[in-house]
Amino acid sequence: MDSLFKAFNDPTRRRILELLRARSMTAGEIAEACAAGKPTISHHLDLLMRAELIEQEREGQFRRYHLNTSVMEDLMIWLGKLMAGRSEPGENKKISSSDPEESKS
Repeated sequence: MDSLFKAFNDPTRRRILELLRARSMTAGEIAEACAAGKPTISHHLDLLMRAELIEQEREGQFRRYHLNTSVMEDLMIWLGKLMAGRSEPGENKKISSSDPEESKS
């Protein structure tokens, strides 16, 4: 899960995800759309693949990148469960600890 949040933490990576939402693209197409160098985009693509947010397919001499929607769906389910415990928007519930040492303070 940490790799997902690291991937979302950068505006260029978020832009790449937005681009790939519309269609699959090569690294060169992504670099052109982001006005960034190919080495920079390669780094971002590597981090997105490590987070399993995107996948690549070989197409001749090129690699096409596309969204891995199953990971996005898993993230949405997790976020939904996280928010399900809230009674009202903006209300913070105290999370009780099962650690007896913490309850002493």
